[in-house]
Amino acid sequence: MFKQLGKSITALAFALAGLAAGMALAAPPKPAMVKADAPDSYTVVKGDTLWAIAGRFTDSPWRWPELWDMNKDQIKNPHLIYPGDVIRLDRLSGRLSIAGRGDPNRLSPRIRDEGSTEKAIPSIPASIIEPFLSRPLVVEPGGLDLAPTIVATEDDRVVISAGSRAYVTGMASGKADSNWYIYRPGKALVDPDTEHTLGFEAMYLGTARQLRTGDPATVELTSTTEEVAKGDKLLPVGKPDIPTYAPHAPATFLKGRVISVYGSRGRLFEEGQGAIVTLNRGAADGLEVGHVLALYTQSQEIKVADGGSIQTPEERYGLVFVFRVFERVAYALVMKISRPLNTLDIVQTP
Repeated sequence: MFKQLGKSITALAFALAGLAAGMALAAPPKPAMVKADAPDSYTVVKGDTLWAIAGRFTDSPWRWPELWDMNKDQIKNPHLIYPGDVIRLDRLSGRLSIAGRGDPNRLSPRIRDEGSTEKAIPSIPASIIEPFLSRPLVVEPGGLDLAPTIVATEDDRVVISAGSRAYVTGMASGKADSNWYIYRPGKALVDPDTEHTLGFEAMYLGTARQLRTGDPATVELTSTTEEVAKGDKLLPVGKPDIPTYAPHAPATFLKGRVISVYGSRGRLFEEGQGAIVTLNRGAADGLEVGHVLALYTQSQEIKVADGGSIQTPEERYGLVFVFRVFERVAYALVMKISRPLNTLDIVQTP
């Protein structure tokens, strides 16, 4: 009995120790640090991004909202910074504030009239991510089945390219001169840890302009990245919304993997900075637009001289900014990297 009681007490001690360790791991991070050479003030110019401006004041751009004492609503809707705004640094408090043009005493973010033609500073370069806000597209199995379909081609060609015409069914709601994206059902996005299919990536083939309504309707291909054929699908072109979420880390610990690199045919992507990566985490896992995740190498087993082996640690080497989120997958832009990007590498809360 006493022996059993001793085991129970020992087990309880280990459990409490584990709980304490977990609480220590969950302790809040140290305050974001301002660079020693950060400017006292900076005037925002056209072409700036939240990320680039953050880099002027701190080495941890994803924690920049902390320097503004932003709440969650402000982080999600930071329509706060415009060309001409002056950002000021209070070195005593380590906090940033904004003074509007012609209003040097106003230190809070300005609100623009809805009719204003000025555009807020985006989170990350819009020119890089804009094409990916509407493509590539993640769809459920059979998600393109009901989309307008190319059923015939000009002169009955097997494949066609820009400048050719095609005949499409299912475009009853379309109108002449409307523009369309062309897709083909693509590869399955498989979670490397669970081997579950998370969705399918529809392959972007190009654009088309509707010349004639009807069923079938007539379209002309205006651009192509791949050859187009019968059976390919069309989706209407919409103007994408450029995300303006301020960069910020997830509120809770999140860990996942890079499951593909857009435009890369192999596992290694030498020019990793600026790459678009697909992650095996999405809205269902708590991921949202604006989240910044750290990139880590995979742990690997390496043989050593004595015939044994060692397990290498996961080493941090970069950052990604999440800009488009689906239920089970997300797309992110690689913002900073110090080694080649590798599919199956790890992303986690920085």
